[in-house]
Amino acid sequence: MNNQAEESVKLADEFHDTFHQIKKEIHKAIIGQDDIIDLLLISLFSRGHCVLVGVPGLAKTLLIRTLAESLNLSFSRIQFTPDLMPGDITGTEVIEENKDSGRKEFKFIKGPVFANIVLADEINRTPPKTQAALLEGMQEYHVTTAGKTYPLDTPFFVLATQNPIEQEGTYPLPEAQLDRFMFNIWVDYPSLAEEKEIVSSTTAHQDINITPLVDAEKIKQLQRLVREVPVPENVLDYAVELVSKTRPNTDMAPDFINKYMSWGAGPRASQYLILGGKARALSQGRYHVTEKDIQELAIPVLRHRIVNNYAAEAEGFTTVKLIQMLTGQE
Repeated sequence: MNNQAEESVKLADEFHDTFHQIKKEIHKAIIGQDDIIDLLLISLFSRGHCVLVGVPGLAKTLLIRTLAESLNLSFSRIQFTPDLMPGDITGTEVIEENKDSGRKEFKFIKGPVFANIVLADEINRTPPKTQAALLEGMQEYHVTTAGKTYPLDTPFFVLATQNPIEQEGTYPLPEAQLDRFMFNIWVDYPSLAEEKEIVSSTTAHQDINITPLVDAEKIKQLQRLVREVPVPENVLDYAVELVSKTRPNTDMAPDFINKYMSWGAGPRASQYLILGGKARALSQGRYHVTEKDIQELAIPVLRHRIVNNYAAEAEGFTTVKLIQMLTGQE
């Protein structure tokens, strides 16, 4: 084995060990939800963002707060409400007197978006203007207000939650903003055994101490490592062709897509499939990406980027079902 190959194996082993140490630490407070934690960490190390969809009481907020504690990162929670304004997220300018000169000056007070991990709780409860206040930060890693640009701390990770039950008085996320999120993660009910363990542990005295395992610089190092993972040509072709097949009335689209799909996914889906595949490979101690990695990430990457039509709804073909048909996992 040459030096380059040895270094690759060493880096993959380091990523794998760190990934699973963080998972173990999160499981001190979170019971079950293995797949959810995997996707959150894959997204973090890919420099992506996530939308978590689930009914109230499934510990979404606790999961995100515990993740921040285990990573030794700053954390802020924004409760989205109909009266929330963009300045409540990004920050506002206030007039204050300069003690040295005695003159009044504008001073920028940073909002809750200035944190490493931002929980946007029930993001669909606020109007699009306020939802869009997160867009610049998510994409550009800075915030502009009153003509001035303020850089955000990195790593920067946005986790938005949505309640799928209560839809009155909500503002569905615009497609452009949904596309900014790497994964759409559905948080399901726990199993019977998991719920029994949850009830037993949370109704008795418990003292949970989360140990910070990595700092911001280490996370950024691992994020750079993800970008360096090579991707075989056949895997790259598979990911791009999979996304292309979601687009109805194109040369790549199969008949059932033409029949049941209104809109397919854009190029950002292909990018996130490859980036996620790289991170997933490293999390399993591999320094190479396979088609299996792409298949396993297809649903959370594509679910919020494709739109099925009335015919699909009438015949019970959900977006998840269509993705499973595309990947041969039905």
